[in-house]
Amino acid sequence: MRFPLLSARRLGLPRRAVSQILLTQLAIAAGVAVLATGLFLAPLSAQLDDQAMRRALAIAQSAAADPALAAGVLSSGASADSPVQSSAERIRRATGAEYVVVLDLDGIRRSHPSADRIGLPVSTDPSDALAGREVMEIDDGTLGRSARGKVPLLASDGEIVGAVSVGIAYDSVRDRLLGAIPGLLAYAGGALAAGALAAYLLSRRIQRQTRDLAFSDIAGLLAEREAMLHSIREGVIALAPDGRVRLVNDEAARLLGLAPDAADGCAGRPLEDVLGTGRTTDVLSGRVTGRDLLTVQGSRVLVANRMPTEDGGAVATLRDRTELEHLGRELDSTRGLIDALRAQDHEHANRLHTLLGLLELGLHEEAVEFVTEVAGVHRTTAEQVTEKVHDPLLAALLVGKATVAAERGVPLRLAGTSLLPDRLVDPGGLVTILGNLVDNALDAATGSAAPLVEVELRAEGRTAVLRVRDSGPGVPAARREEIFTEGWSTKQPKAHRERGLGLALVRRLAERQGGSALAGEAADGGAEFSVVLPEALR
Repeated sequence: MRFPLLSARRLGLPRRAVSQILLTQLAIAAGVAVLATGLFLAPLSAQLDDQAMRRALAIAQSAAADPALAAGVLSSGASADSPVQSSAERIRRATGAEYVVVLDLDGIRRSHPSADRIGLPVSTDPSDALAGREVMEIDDGTLGRSARGKVPLLASDGEIVGAVSVGIAYDSVRDRLLGAIPGLLAYAGGALAAGALAAYLLSRRIQRQTRDLAFSDIAGLLAEREAMLHSIREGVIALAPDGRVRLVNDEAARLLGLAPDAADGCAGRPLEDVLGTGRTTDVLSGRVTGRDLLTVQGSRVLVANRMPTEDGGAVATLRDRTELEHLGRELDSTRGLIDALRAQDHEHANRLHTLLGLLELGLHEEAVEFVTEVAGVHRTTAEQVTEKVHDPLLAALLVGKATVAAERGVPLRLAGTSLLPDRLVDPGGLVTILGNLVDNALDAATGSAAPLVEVELRAEGRTAVLRVRDSGPGVPAARREEIFTEGWSTKQPKAHRERGLGLALVRRLAERQGGSALAGEAADGGAEFSVVLPEALR
């Protein structure tokens, strides 16, 4: 992990990431400028050579087109005062060429800038030009290196009588090349300066974004981040500004029910594609705001918190409250049992006082009738429940709830159409569903004009149908779907847990078994909750 830092120190490089990036960018900009200059100069030199050779050839062609020059070669000898020498020198001075040499068929010079060389053979091979071919070349001669153009010299009848060779001093070509270099370097320097300025501005921006850290520090932070995110026992989900998933750690994948190998494939996908629609997606995406928001994902109860980031994204954390909710519901069940026992104790004490009074008054027959009636009522209630509900867990739940309901002044009765055999696949799940619905119905019916809670349990083949009706104010049609949302409740929260999960769990348990949970209106007013569980019986 520290090797990059050691290498940077050994090479004398700065430790900060921004300084290393700036030096790297400057080196790249300088290298590109030098490379561009070299790539420009290489074809420029060849281009200047070609231009010089073509210019020499054009001058030679113009000179050979003069009929007087060919006539002079035929009529005069090789001398410094011949008309051929005069015409050639005139052309040389007019065009700025280094030399204009006219030669005969024997390769003897008839003109030359140096008069003492007139009458001597040329220093280069004239055979191509004397054969009728035009020649362009860079070559060395008696006057040094030059760009040359050679053309045949034709008489009026078209016969070749000699050749014209024109040379452009190569020093002038080199001077043009060297003269272009300062301007080219000026442009390259300007481009290098602009690149250096852009590199500096970019490095300053990187400095702000990286908090002026070294590469080794950044690498260490990334390694620590990966280790921390995948080792903590709290789910973490990072979201981009457009709502796409950036990161899902191992715990979040477990809590959300994602496959371990699918967590890495979530990156870059919209949150709705990963989790689907629902409250969990709304909470994580920020459409539902607040702290410690409760949501149900599958069979888990989760607590979510969302923190926006500077770039417009967000990081959401998830905590598992499933066990805490189970403990809370077990506590509710225990409290319900205590309430039932307390109600029975209170009722038993009242009946004992009544019995004692009858005995003290000597009303023995009335005392016997009273005891018989009380025992019959309890026995009748239990027998009615067990006669229609054969599952012991559900029957016990209904008997206990009936006692609590009696104390609260709300009759709890079992519908005449109820009949549920002891063949339930998941009796614990149905106990949770029925307990939540009966508790809500008792709360709604308490205080109404004619309080009543009716429970209907029946089997249709392998399908279990559960209905709970109450005499409360009912649920408005517009809110009959909203009440199944996690966190929705009209009651004050209890100290040990949040409200608004009972109906959400009822629907989740029903849907997990392929069924449904709906809210409607009872025939006599009030609310009616219906739960249908296919394949609930063996």
